[in-house]
Amino acid sequence: MTGPGRSGPATAGDWISGARLRTLPLAVAPVALGTGAAVVAGGAGEFHWVRALLALVVAVSLQIGVNYANDYSDGIRGTDNHRVGPARLTGGGAAKPRAVLTVALAFFGVAAVAGLVLVVVSQYWWLLTVGALAIVAAWFYTGGKKPYGYLGLGELFVFVFFGLVATTGTTYVQVGTVNVESWLSAVAIGLIACGVLMVNNLRDIKPDKVAGKRTLAVWIGARASRVVFCVFLLVPFAIAGFFALFYPLAWFTFFVLLLVLPACLIVATAKTAKELILALKLTSLAALLYGILLGLAFAL
Repeated sequence: MTGPGRSGPATAGDWISGARLRTLPLAVAPVALGTGAAVVAGGAGEFHWVRALLALVVAVSLQIGVNYANDYSDGIRGTDNHRVGPARLTGGGAAKPRAVLTVALAFFGVAAVAGLVLVVVSQYWWLLTVGALAIVAAWFYTGGKKPYGYLGLGELFVFVFFGLVATTGTTYVQVGTVNVESWLSAVAIGLIACGVLMVNNLRDIKPDKVAGKRTLAVWIGARASRVVFCVFLLVPFAIAGFFALFYPLAWFTFFVLLLVLPACLIVATAKTAKELILALKLTSLAALLYGILLGLAFAL
């Protein structure tokens, strides 16, 4: 896809690209961390793999749903007409807006069904409210008349729902409590997720300004955005260092710096969108490895 006006229907590859697979680590990592924390909180025999799997389905489905909803909303607003990154399904003209919206709603539906099953299995009925809020927040990120993603609040949403809620929620549905391991690791992975969004929005500062999309990167400018990105990525390793005092395997988490430090260097010196896309890929992979390694440190 090369932009508005593309002819021909969307291919399977276009739809897969529209799901933005590089963002899926942001859904997997908090579930890994929350499950590891649940093993610590519950002790031997308390691990509920079915509930962990359902939590993973919820998180991944919400992430994909957000991605398609973002594609739809930005596309019909014309925001993606000014993109410097890969063209989207709606804005690129590869798929009809209604089709993209339908796919987004389908994934939200999968998340809702998996969440309902999880609530029934765990018997924590009040979590239905949390699930409903997560879906509403996912839609209004770029949807509705006044999307908060256009007001510089995207990072806050990501931190709360793909950091705090996803991680602590995974722990809670398995053992009925949330421990320090869950809370602090939720903060850590939430910050890395914010880093992914920040580098994405840093790449799009100029076109977002033209389109009237006021992301945090637009509000604070390119230079400050580069600094904030590095803070988002490095603070989680202070948290990992704290955990390493009690869980020796947590030291392995510092190998993720082999991805994080190059990403920070690229963002600090980047001149082109292509460089920032590479940093985005490195950050997403770092999120996945951070979640898996620290989660395993808790569980083992």
